[in-house]
Amino acid sequence: MKISINKLNKVSGIISIQIEKKDYEGKVIEVLKSYSKTAKIPGFRKGFVPMGLIKKQYGNAVKVDEINKLLDSSLKKYINENKLDILGGPIPKTDNEIDWDSELINFDFEIGYSPEFKINFKPKKPIIKYEVKADKKMIDNQLKNIQSRYGKLVSKIKIDKTSEITALFKSEDDIINNSSMFKIETLKPSFAKKLIGLKVGDVVSQNASKIFREEHDLSRNIKIELSKAKEYKNNLVITIEEINERELADLNQELFDKVFGKNSVKSIAEMKRKLGDDFVKQFQTQVDQKLMNDTIEYLIDSTKVSLPSDFLIKWMKLNSEKKISIDEAKIEYEKSEKGMKYQLIESKIIIDNNLQVNFEDLKAFTTDLIKNQMKQYGQVIPEDKELDGIIARVMSNKDEIKRLTEQLTSKRMLDFFKENFNYKIKKVTYDEYIKEVYSS
Repeated sequence: MKISINKLNKVSGIISIQIEKKDYEGKVIEVLKSYSKTAKIPGFRKGFVPMGLIKKQYGNAVKVDEINKLLDSSLKKYINENKLDILGGPIPKTDNEIDWDSELINFDFEIGYSPEFKINFKPKKPIIKYEVKADKKMIDNQLKNIQSRYGKLVSKIKIDKTSEITALFKSEDDIINNSSMFKIETLKPSFAKKLIGLKVGDVVSQNASKIFREEHDLSRNIKIELSKAKEYKNNLVITIEEINERELADLNQELFDKVFGKNSVKSIAEMKRKLGDDFVKQFQTQVDQKLMNDTIEYLIDSTKVSLPSDFLIKWMKLNSEKKISIDEAKIEYEKSEKGMKYQLIESKIIIDNNLQVNFEDLKAFTTDLIKNQMKQYGQVIPEDKELDGIIARVMSNKDEIKRLTEQLTSKRMLDFFKENFNYKIKKVTYDEYIKEVYSS
């Protein structure tokens, strides 16, 4: 057997394999002998079928199978031994019909080389790295929400702008008949104005579509599906059953302990700082994802990666789960081209900077995730032996291993970007961030 390679250009080549009869003949005879021991052919006892008849019936199929096995193993060995950095896998050329009875059979396989490229970590136009801070208004609102959540309800005689109302919602056909509590601030202004000054027992009628600001509030209060609430326009009779006002909890040590734990916070100033810090942590994932996306977009656009497109289109057609045409394969390639480019860029960064994830890294990362999750839900961290058992169960799941590996790789890539890119820092409030990033 002879194997040679012809590099057509920087991104594609041909591996040629010439197979002689002696390369596979011994294996074919071995397989046919095995067949002769088990073959069931009418007129012959099991194990006594003549070899000539076995060859006639199974010879060609066995030969083709053994040649294909030999080709597959030889290709893999040649690619590994010669350290060929290729994309996808070899594609057999089918230009000429194969003569399986020839003493010498030639096979050609197309390959696509993984391209060489350089990465520029110094963009001409700096990438913005946002630092989102909580402003005074946001912290004060959060403070008031906490006071409201831990406050107490006080009964009132009349409805005013801060009331929490319990009312019975009924439709004329009695299909809707539900008692529910809502805040007056959730109502449409025109209907809220209509309720101001009403007392317990008072009754008012209103078209359902003109009651609440949000459709999901209508759905919850009259107990119908959201899809139906969006279309519901019947009149409802609303009977006031209770009128309450939320008395805010005092900003004292008792409240601090309830919210943050015993003696973690000891003053209003500390509480505001803690709320600001928690806010930053809460949205850091969102900000980091924006930074990651912007950096990846820059790398894809600025890095010249010459993919073997013609080869990859053929490879995608050949390896598609469903049968597709070459034109359909071109469309699939165009959809995935950017993703393939980034996979190559990411792989180069990982290899060049030793960012690979090994088993011990993954185990430590999984341990931290589990501990943090337990802390978040107020659970006690178990002893090492029990914790090891939990980690082992998680890491025995292949899908979880894949997900965690991708998560840790992504974290390492983000850390690498932060260390190696000279980002332009921009400090903004959350409202400014939303307006700048998401406004069209």
